[in-house]
Amino acid sequence: MAKEQVDAIVVGSGAAGSLIAAKLAQAGKKVLILEGGPQRTKESLISSQIWSRRLKWAGPAIETGGSAPLSVGFGAGWGTGGGTLHHYACWFRLHPEDFEMRTRFGRGLDWPLSYADLRPYYDQVQREVGLSGDAEKEVWRPEGEPYPMPPVPVWTQGQVIARGFAKLGLRTSPLPLAVNTQPYKGRPNCLYDGWCDAGCPIFALGNPLAVYLPQALAGGAKIRHDCAVTRVLTNRDGTRATGVEFYNAQGQREVIAARVVILAAYVFETPRILLNSRPGGLANSSGTLGRYLMAHTTANVFGLFDEDTQNYMGVVGGQLLSQDNYAKDLKRGYLGSYQWIIGNALKPNDLLGIGNSRPDLFGQPLHDFLVNAAKHLATMTLCGESLPDRENRLELGAQKDPRGFPLARVMHQFAPDSIQCWQDGIKQGKAIFEAAGAKEVWASDRHQMHTMGGTIMGRSAKESVANGYGQTHDVNNLFLAGSGLFPTTGAVNPTFTLTALALRTAQHVNNHWASYS
Repeated sequence: MAKEQVDAIVVGSGAAGSLIAAKLAQAGKKVLILEGGPQRTKESLISSQIWSRRLKWAGPAIETGGSAPLSVGFGAGWGTGGGTLHHYACWFRLHPEDFEMRTRFGRGLDWPLSYADLRPYYDQVQREVGLSGDAEKEVWRPEGEPYPMPPVPVWTQGQVIARGFAKLGLRTSPLPLAVNTQPYKGRPNCLYDGWCDAGCPIFALGNPLAVYLPQALAGGAKIRHDCAVTRVLTNRDGTRATGVEFYNAQGQREVIAARVVILAAYVFETPRILLNSRPGGLANSSGTLGRYLMAHTTANVFGLFDEDTQNYMGVVGGQLLSQDNYAKDLKRGYLGSYQWIIGNALKPNDLLGIGNSRPDLFGQPLHDFLVNAAKHLATMTLCGESLPDRENRLELGAQKDPRGFPLARVMHQFAPDSIQCWQDGIKQGKAIFEAAGAKEVWASDRHQMHTMGGTIMGRSAKESVANGYGQTHDVNNLFLAGSGLFPTTGAVNPTFTLTALALRTAQHVNNHWASYS
């Protein structure tokens, strides 16, 4: 029996969940947010690499496999704000062709909406969150409102790398960031000391704790932490959600009824919850639940320069952008886009750390390298597109969590096109650094970032889990949010797009509330 009833349960307090909770609460709905991790507050955020590790995934174990196993720990968050609490705030719009891959190129999948459909939501979100950039200099950017704030400054590291782009006839622009370059809506401007990964304790970065969660709570929403959701509960035939089952911080099972359920958990957790909710999976008449998992290919190009690059200055996301290789052209021999994110602010170690740029060095050689690289290293990050593949999947494994529910098992590999796209990018990146005058140039191995898919949206229940509003085809009052909805990846960080989609979902639910409640 349900312990209580609310209008809407939102599972997850990250970028999508916090926005949806805010919009529903502001419309007068009784909203409960269930967060699997511990509570985080502004006061508990500390600019420390040791601290930043606490914000990463510490939830149920996930078994990974395949030729390119997906990363779990870095991208996911653990606690209030989810992964967006420690994200780097690189906010890009997908390009129109990213929504029409099958139609335009005969490959991949189409979205059930176009860029024109999503544009107003991009515009509204960037006004609400606050984005910095230069829309005119960002010549590749799809149509939309100008950014509300000027771009971040460009320090020596960005200037040095941009020199290489210019010598090869390639363009750069300021990087669009959800980072305040001036006071915005009561939040201060950035200090440019590179502590984005630790949660930005001054709230200059647009994370859920700074923007939408306070709005949700002010609107009357409630949030409970350390609540592990295990199943969505439904009526007998599985066509209507009645609430959720979860285990609280004391390990006790609870059931709460709701008129609408929104799953906005991590991209691996949402399909796991649905697969555990019903034999064969809830909202799975298409057989695509857990399918089409994707991630961007990535690597860093590094170079040592004569100049003092001031690589500690700025934000972790970077300073500059180049999308001169974004347009898809089958004449290249592969289908895919890539972009460069230039001039990441560096720390001694951890992700993007100076020490980690040379994992082959130990002892005194590593010490000598760090002394030199601390002043002369520069880097930029490749973000490459990955094509959707039905065989890249999440399924329930043999292992179980402490509550007796099967854990997730994930299989993933990159398509040949995606690997070739990455290879072309790395070749170009090295040439750019050589043109910039680097004394030594190298690149990291191929990695993956930004997990997407697993609960993709589409036009029918035959081919997808949800429609263009995140509403599941099979369960009228069950909605999904987050990057799991993406049918394709494009070659840009997904946070801006998943936030725009969440706004579209929230407005749709509010406008059609009577049909769901």
